[in-house]
Amino acid sequence: MNHTARIALVGDRSDAVRSHARIPGLLEAIRVRDGLDLDAYWIATQDAGQGMDGFDAVWVLPGSPYRSEAGALAAIRAARESGIPFLGTCGGFQHALLEFARNVCGLDRAAHSENDPGAAAEQAVLVPLACSLVGHEGTVRVTPGSRAAALLGTDRASARYHCNYGLNSDYLDVLRAHGLTFTGTDESGEVRIAELPTHRFFLATLFQPELDGDGTRAHPLITGLARAAVDHATGGAATASANG
Repeated sequence: MNHTARIALVGDRSDAVRSHARIPGLLEAIRVRDGLDLDAYWIATQDAGQGMDGFDAVWVLPGSPYRSEAGALAAIRAARESGIPFLGTCGGFQHALLEFARNVCGLDRAAHSENDPGAAAEQAVLVPLACSLVGHEGTVRVTPGSRAAALLGTDRASARYHCNYGLNSDYLDVLRAHGLTFTGTDESGEVRIAELPTHRFFLATLFQPELDGDGTRAHPLITGLARAAVDHATGGAATASANG
């Protein structure tokens, strides 16, 4: 028996954002190739603060700066605290780290330099990259035994980017100490994948897996989210959620 899972696509939808244009085709490919039915709802960031109740997955998409930082963070927090499968890509990765820093690590004044360029340097969890990754493609090294490695089936994967901001390495230790793991890096060791291992499915990538290939087959990380969503919809056993 097929079950339809409801997925919230959180982001300010725009035809100018290539990843947004890819989403419908990827969801159809998941339905046809993998037999996973997803009922997708686009939710603008200014509306995301109303909660994620009733959804089986939350995907915070690229397209930052978002119209509402608070809305994006509220959606991520709801997924994290409620055990709803979560994927954050590009801007979703950045805001997942920001939400974790504020609400789990207790860093109330943690900031994203793109959203708050006037923030003090020591408060910026997300900072400009030394080199822009807009239009860049590179290799990501994946930690063996991680969720990302299990989904990818390899410890090295190609990745496509379209971003200018990443994690401030000064915050690595405090984020790790509170339970976030960093399971993918580029060739120079810069963080590219983050996971919350105590959550049923909580994964974020600085790269954009939705840009992989020609759009006729979903990236394994996206298919992984879809499977987790269907499992959630059918009441599958979950691991403990991470409430901080």
